[in-house]
Amino acid sequence: MKLLKGSVVKAEAGRDGGGYFAVIDSDERYCLIADGKSRKLADPKRKNIKHIRVTNSMINLNDITDKKLRKLMKEFREAE
Repeated sequence: MKLLKGSVVKAEAGRDGGGYFAVIDSDERYCLIADGKSRKLADPKRKNIKHIRVTNSMINLNDITDKKLRKLMKEFREAE
C-alpha cells in the first residue's frame, strides 16, 4: 500500500500509538510520519505501514511549519 504525502494517519502500535500524524514520505513498507510536537518535520519517525490506520483526510504540506502541523493534529485528536 502506497500512502500519499499529506495523508493523515493514526498510529495503532508502538510508543506513539493512538496519535495522529501526517505522512511526509512513504514506500511499499515504511512511511515517515510527523506531528509537529514529538516528531518534528525535520526529524520524522519511520513507521511500518502495518502499524498505522489511514484516515480519509489529507493536508497540504507545502509551506507548513511544526506549529501549524501541531494545530492541525490537535483538531484531529479533539474530533475523535
